[in-house]
Amino acid sequence: MLSPDAFRLDSKVALITGAAQGLGRSMALAFAQYGADLLLCDRKVDELADTAQAARELGANVVTEILDVRDTAAVNQWVSALDRIDVLINNAGGTFHGAFLDASDKGQRSLVDENFTSVTNFVRASVPRMAAGSSIINITSVEAYRAAPGFGIYGAMKAAVEHLSRTLALELSVQGIRVNTIAPDGLPTPGDAGLIVGDDDYGKKLALGWGTSDDISGAAVFLASSASRYITGTTVHVDGGSDASRGWHLDSKGNWVP
Repeated sequence: MLSPDAFRLDSKVALITGAAQGLGRSMALAFAQYGADLLLCDRKVDELADTAQAARELGANVVTEILDVRDTAAVNQWVSALDRIDVLINNAGGTFHGAFLDASDKGQRSLVDENFTSVTNFVRASVPRMAAGSSIINITSVEAYRAAPGFGIYGAMKAAVEHLSRTLALELSVQGIRVNTIAPDGLPTPGDAGLIVGDDDYGKKLALGWGTSDDISGAAVFLASSASRYITGTTVHVDGGSDASRGWHLDSKGNWVP
């Protein structure tokens, strides 16, 4: 019988990348409230310190590291010094708007490394420190499931993360490690500023309207907890209905139209 305690994260150690603000901060504070201790990394010094302090005030033990997740050597050095990881959340990522043909080699490499290589870096470094019952949660995007004009490389990398996660769910099952993804949309964060293009109200394409970064936390806590112990290789869409709409939107009369 399912117990309310199955959703608790007491005694678990969770590593969250990109934890300084936005979705990463929200998940860090939620995990602290549910009893987890935290390993947090980001490049933003002041914001990361702020997140860590807020988590400590909720009772969590917190270790932080100023880190560029694209730097494989730096990731390996930090993670190799850690004793144990029960939950890994690959949240760090980013993008910019621009046509694929306009992307420079440097810009493309940055998008590939930030959104895909960072995930492979942390998975390879963390798995040796994860025991049976551990959970890996990779943050993808609704863009992994549809065309993404202006965000082609970003969308491709998020699709790559989703595909890799399915493969890892099988490969790591022999070690008792579960791997799932969360695909957010409609959750504005500081990193999204200036990325919405066009004149339409994007909220009209979301069945539940705009959400907040805190709305990702429930799915993350669930996938990290023993309440989801029989779930692996799947994606939870935390998107207010964005994936379901697939081009439909609300018109001025409140009707869904293509």
